Amino acid sequence: MTAHISKDPLHGITLEMQVNALVERFGWVKLGQLVNINCFKSDPSVKSSLTFLRRTPWARAEVEALYLNSLKDAPAAKVDDVDPWANSRGNKR
Repeated sequence: MTAHISKDPLHGITLEMQVNALVERFGWVKLGQLVNINCFKSDPSVKSSLTFLRRTPWARAEVEALYLNSLKDAPAAKVDDVDPWANSRGNKR
């Protein structure tokens, strides 16, 4: 049996994961400049942002587009960064 492979780049990535990743990368101030919505500018929180983004399709589309663009601009992860057990195996590379 073959596994279904989705062509959607956001498959399996929740809106909360996207917002948290963008906040971690840019911070609230820069995020408010990149996506001009008040929930990123005035007393920002993940919870209030998720509430607004789930009800506002155009804003959600902008956040998703920014998230996808930020993935393209991010440096590629090293194997040691992805595998938390890489250094504990005793085999030094």
